[in-house]
Amino acid sequence: MPSHLALLSCLLVLVLSLDKFLLHYLKRRWHSGGSIIPRFPATTSPFSFRSQPRHMAAVAGRWSETAMLVIDMQKDFVDPAMASPMLVAGGEAVVPAVAEAVAVARERGIFVVWVVREHDPSGRDVELFRRHLYSGGKGPTVKGLKGAELADGLVIKKGDYKLVKTRFSAFFATHLDSVLKTLGIKNLVIVGVQTPNCIRQTVFDAVELDYEKVTVLIDATAAARPDIHLSNIRDMKTIGVETPTLEEWRR
Repeated sequence: MPSHLALLSCLLVLVLSLDKFLLHYLKRRWHSGGSIIPRFPATTSPFSFRSQPRHMAAVAGRWSETAMLVIDMQKDFVDPAMASPMLVAGGEAVVPAVAEAVAVARERGIFVVWVVREHDPSGRDVELFRRHLYSGGKGPTVKGLKGAELADGLVIKKGDYKLVKTRFSAFFATHLDSVLKTLGIKNLVIVGVQTPNCIRQTVFDAVELDYEKVTVLIDATAAARPDIHLSNIRDMKTIGVETPTLEEWRR
């Protein structure tokens, strides 16, 4: 019995000593400005060490609501070697800028839509004023022929979307608006050829369809001549379209 009392006395002394030590330690931490509660960086939480700052999340959200329309960047439109009657004189020069714009779009998670013309060999789905160009199963951007292929260096990748049109506007008699609205797309960025025809018609339709922000990259789009290109860019600016350079847009 005495031995039990001695053991209990020793344990009591040990607990009191430990309590004094902890109290002394906490006082020192308090007066030195320390904290006994683990602190986490402002941009993280104890439950998510990779959470993003609010502005980064907002930017990511904006890009997820944006689509890039790459219009008519096909060999018959931009490759002089094809000797196509549909060649856009300024088209070849913007191929690198278009490729770079697409690369930036993919990095940002922007939905990339390749808008192309593919016509029946008979030309029966072409505008009336162009049907004389189709005979013997040949003509500009006939489906399956080389002229309908994308320009060298441009590739449709997994996650991209291909849309075939047979008129100037990418929205005319296509399901483009339905696809974009289904994905929650509110903003459009447009590159390609050519400014007074397919670019302009698509842009005006996009504005009429109430897309919140329509952007045309002025050095990743082209026309037959610089003056034609710039005059159409001015027209699009008057209806609220943004017209930055590729470098300005990628900042």
